[in-house]
Amino acid sequence: MNIISFFLGLILVLNIALAFTVIFLERKDASTTWAWLMVLLFIPILGFILYLIFGRRISGQHIFTWDTKARLGVKFAVQKQLRALENGTFHFKNDALADYKDLYYLHLRNDDAILTQNNDVKIFTDGAKKFQTLMQDMEQATDHIHLQYYILRNDWLGERTAKILIRKARQGLEVRVLYDDMGSRKINRNFLRRLKQEGVMIESFFPPKIPKVNLKINYRNHRKLAIIDGAIGYIGGFNIGDEYLGYNRRFGFWRDTHLRVVGNAVENMQTRFILDWNQASRNHIMYDERYFTPKAGGDIGMQIVSSGPDSDWEQIKNGYIKMIMSAKEYICIQTPYFIPDDSLQDALRIATLSGVNVKLMIPNKPDHPFVYWATFSYIGDLLNAGAQVYIYQNGFLHAKTLIVDGKIASVGTANIDVRSFRLNFEVNAFMYNQGVSQELLDAFYRDMARSTQMTRTLYQNRSLGIRFKESIARLLSPVL
Repeated sequence: MNIISFFLGLILVLNIALAFTVIFLERKDASTTWAWLMVLLFIPILGFILYLIFGRRISGQHIFTWDTKARLGVKFAVQKQLRALENGTFHFKNDALADYKDLYYLHLRNDDAILTQNNDVKIFTDGAKKFQTLMQDMEQATDHIHLQYYILRNDWLGERTAKILIRKARQGLEVRVLYDDMGSRKINRNFLRRLKQEGVMIESFFPPKIPKVNLKINYRNHRKLAIIDGAIGYIGGFNIGDEYLGYNRRFGFWRDTHLRVVGNAVENMQTRFILDWNQASRNHIMYDERYFTPKAGGDIGMQIVSSGPDSDWEQIKNGYIKMIMSAKEYICIQTPYFIPDDSLQDALRIATLSGVNVKLMIPNKPDHPFVYWATFSYIGDLLNAGAQVYIYQNGFLHAKTLIVDGKIASVGTANIDVRSFRLNFEVNAFMYNQGVSQELLDAFYRDMARSTQMTRTLYQNRSLGIRFKESIARLLSPVL
């Protein structure tokens, strides 16, 4: 009995000490702090373990490294653009781009996101077409193939991708595949072993140091990138799995948005891949000009912006807010999850109350029920402010798209939720071009025809049971 009392007392002391750590040392935002304090208060033993796994911060840790030459080269290019923007000598190929120089500056200063102005973009909203084009590009590769996905499956699409990768590795190309250990936790190890045996270099991001025990499981690399010969880049929402082709009966058609990029922005996508690869692999990629061979593209201005829990700045979220506050006419958003923090919710509410037409589109079915309930709890605030909310009915909506005034747009991997902004490693393309913005807007309006509008009346008529689930989910949304 004395031993039991001792351990219970020790747990109580540890719980109190951890609570003080959460409040005074971690310096999270207030909502996250209160959420964790509730967890620690109501489930003191399990809560302590959950905090060790899900609550510890890694901000300020320098987990991404590259060789000195490459690092100095990026810093030099960033400083050159910053000085040109500050003294008014930066050359804009399109005069309309100058209207958003404060947004360029934000990303350039806080994320070293170099602005490139010679890009061409092809937009995919259907997984079958995206992967068909990607595989054609991989078949034509002559030097290297770099793939990075949150989810990698060994299903039909995964096997088809593997065959191409093995064939190119046998031809002597450098083939690298990086996947997230948590996102791809169901992958067959024999599948990975076969790829390695055939010469494909493959690594996982944040794997457990002890089998089945991963204290970094809450920090997931959610990025999806593909770089072919340093000349062609892919970025967006599709992962490698059959459900992304619409083969999953539960979800049906998978509506996502992905970009194929040609131009100097591919250099920045390559840099992002190399930094992530070097974190995951002992076989670091050193700077080599052959990894950076962009082809002439079009006239689309673009910045490749990354964010992650290693940074004190929420770069992609800040970019979203800056775009929202710049809106004069309309804002169109597609996201599978809508769990904004106060700053983003306030920005959207203020835009709506200022007369900006705000349209938000979310899916009609959950892939994560708890997150889905939290999403519905937040849309009520926007409906009350006058925003229009649409529920996509033609399958599952997974697109992460933000369009403002038909002039600027963002497409990438970041959802509008706390996890994407604070816990996941994400990457988005911020684009400054009327043509590509209009094409994304056209896709949005086509999706509206396959959606139903959520009105204030319908929202207020939700059952008591639904409201209860939403309230619980919202209460815990800072730690979802």
